[in-house]
Amino acid sequence: GQGSGGGPGEEQGGGGQGTQVLTGDVAQTQYGPVQVRVTVSGGRITDAETLQAPKGGRSDQVTADAVPKLDRAAVSAGTAAIDAVSGATYTSAGYKQSLQSALDRAGG
Repeated sequence: GQGSGGGPGEEQGGGGQGTQVLTGDVAQTQYGPVQVRVTVSGGRITDAETLQAPKGGRSDQVTADAVPKLDRAAVSAGTAAIDAVSGATYTSAGYKQSLQSALDRAGG
């Protein structure tokens, strides 16, 4: 599912903010908290890191599988509009929620 590029191009000449590191809100899911930190440079997500994700029991396996995919998807998409990882629906939803809150802080 590649989807067609060309999302909404809202960056009209950078505001000269340089690089920002933005930490998202903690999103509570059925299996535990999810929190994401992103690095935004020139209006693009250049790095995404998961600070918290569900732990314990089967969640460990799900988190280990899903988190790297979600981090990559965020950087690739450049927005919080990323696909949920199969088998990690709640974690994916929490991730997107935290990611969106981080991006909202970018003020742009």
